[in-house]
Amino acid sequence: MTTLAIPARPRSLKKPGQIFPVTVVVLAILVIWYVGAFFLNAQLARDAFARQKVEPTISQLAEATFSMDRPLLPAPHQVATELWKSTVDQPVTSKRSLVYHGWVTLSATLAGFGIGTLLGLLLAIGIVHVSSLDKSLMPWVVASQTIPIVAIAPMIVVVGYNLMNGKLGLSTDTSRFLAKAMISTYLSFFPVTVGMVKGLRSPELMHLDLMRTYSASGWQAFWKLRFPASLPFLFTSMQIAIAISLVGAIVGELPTGASAGLGARLLAGSYYGQTVQIWAALLAASILAAVLVAIVGFANRIVLKRMGMAR
Repeated sequence: MTTLAIPARPRSLKKPGQIFPVTVVVLAILVIWYVGAFFLNAQLARDAFARQKVEPTISQLAEATFSMDRPLLPAPHQVATELWKSTVDQPVTSKRSLVYHGWVTLSATLAGFGIGTLLGLLLAIGIVHVSSLDKSLMPWVVASQTIPIVAIAPMIVVVGYNLMNGKLGLSTDTSRFLAKAMISTYLSFFPVTVGMVKGLRSPELMHLDLMRTYSASGWQAFWKLRFPASLPFLFTSMQIAIAISLVGAIVGELPTGASAGLGARLLAGSYYGQTVQIWAALLAASILAAVLVAIVGFANRIVLKRMGMAR
């Protein structure tokens, strides 16, 4: 009896099924956003019409709520317009450009992410291979993340800034940059540490016994077995770490009185009541985080493909 092979479904046919749910969610968010903007800004619009002694229609009221200069909640098109003006219509070197502010935040994010990833790797290797570190260090690693970042960030930034600027004689900009990187490092090392500990312990006992049978040294067992098995855990942790590093850099810009960066842009918008500017900076930070996570995910697929582990 002959069996007929069923051809695999082309990958392109799966795309509509993937795009449709995302499109529905995006449209739902936009609808909810517009409805929320209407109701939150309606009273301000009514007060403006009352001062003019005009009774607005529903369409006039809706148009007013979606075009206010300082709304409580800006409409999506207002945020998109501000984002376009702050990126495309401004030179990238201008302090009005979100590209400029994004680069300032991104540089501290990448520095903190790199240091945090390296620190997390070293801590994970030590915890897995030294039992005393597992019992003594791991609880402190976990406890370090129970402190709210909003509470500890001003202390780290102020102390680090004064130490580097006053004691080490570094410039103001360099001191602020390193202080922000410290916050990003503090946040990013934890997911890498926990993920790598899980990854380095993921090989089965059978495989570890096989390495001992081959008289493999501890370094050989680590490099040939433990580290390759931990790479999927590492990249997943790095995706979390790169996103949270960006949050740390933004938070670190607030107590330093920085004049550049997405955090400084948010702070300036809150001072002057520019809610559209605040939301545009928030959207820019979200886009930047999504791009960074996507880059780490792309690197993950390349590495796993080279190792023959691609899904």
